[in-house]
Amino acid sequence: MASILFGPVNSRRFGKSLGIDLSPYKKQCNFDCLYCELEPAKTMDHYEDVISVDEIIEALQKGIKEHPDIDVITLTANGEPTLYPYLGELIDRINQIKGEKQTLILSNGSTIADPSVQNALLKLDRVKLSLDCGTDTCLKRLDRAHKGITIGEIMSGMLEFRSKYDKPLIIEILIVRTLNDKPEEISKLNEFLLKLRPTRIDMGTIDRPPAYDVKPVSYEELLAISHQFDASLPLYIVSRHKSAVRASSYSDEEIVHTLANRPLTLEDIESLFDEASKKRFEILLKDGKLKMIQSNGVEFYKKA
Repeated sequence: MASILFGPVNSRRFGKSLGIDLSPYKKQCNFDCLYCELEPAKTMDHYEDVISVDEIIEALQKGIKEHPDIDVITLTANGEPTLYPYLGELIDRINQIKGEKQTLILSNGSTIADPSVQNALLKLDRVKLSLDCGTDTCLKRLDRAHKGITIGEIMSGMLEFRSKYDKPLIIEILIVRTLNDKPEEISKLNEFLLKLRPTRIDMGTIDRPPAYDVKPVSYEELLAISHQFDASLPLYIVSRHKSAVRASSYSDEEIVHTLANRPLTLEDIESLFDEASKKRFEILLKDGKLKMIQSNGVEFYKKA
């Protein structure tokens, strides 16, 4: 029998997280993303199999007793968590028992234009929404959205939500080879994200076996794509394959120029810079030519 709770799992970005699966018994989603690790399934716009708020709260109370040191309670699903029909009520109940723990939702962003979804998400400490596409063509091909869902509605909903939400809003972009890695798609995303101004943007690629035959891009390609975004955007490259990158030599000028165009994490610098370049980086940091900024749990280094 599937479990409502999973974890805890340790995340460098979010801390120790206990997950709540709002659809533990089957996939219920309004997207059928080509890269999803779950089995392909027909899209839907509402849950057919609904667990009660009481069931979830009972499981969560047990989980908190078992794991009192968790930092975050994460709402997610085998599918899309915002399709859960009692989301607002559930979040109210979680807030009554969470204590100092943070709350987070991982959503595909598809329902964010719905006022009831916005009102529910406003009660959370952090919100993470996916945005893989800047065009409807990509939305249909890559995310395989349920009929009636448009990128325009998603974007306008995100902007409306952002105007009301003053806590961390994280956007996740997953790059898939040949589907959303082209300059025209990145340009549309960049244009929108400059309006949205999220707290952080996490960009990655496929790192688990996908449901369909689609391919990831390399870390080097992710880095090149990141340079197509405006340097003022807090973009974090999420990749498990950084260690495979061959470190290069950078002069002082090249280090400053690189970090002016795209702030990098220490993890990126460890992968990209050879030992001599790392020493130059440390000196530039000490001399005040570079600086560190923090964005919701992730440290970035940029030109001062």
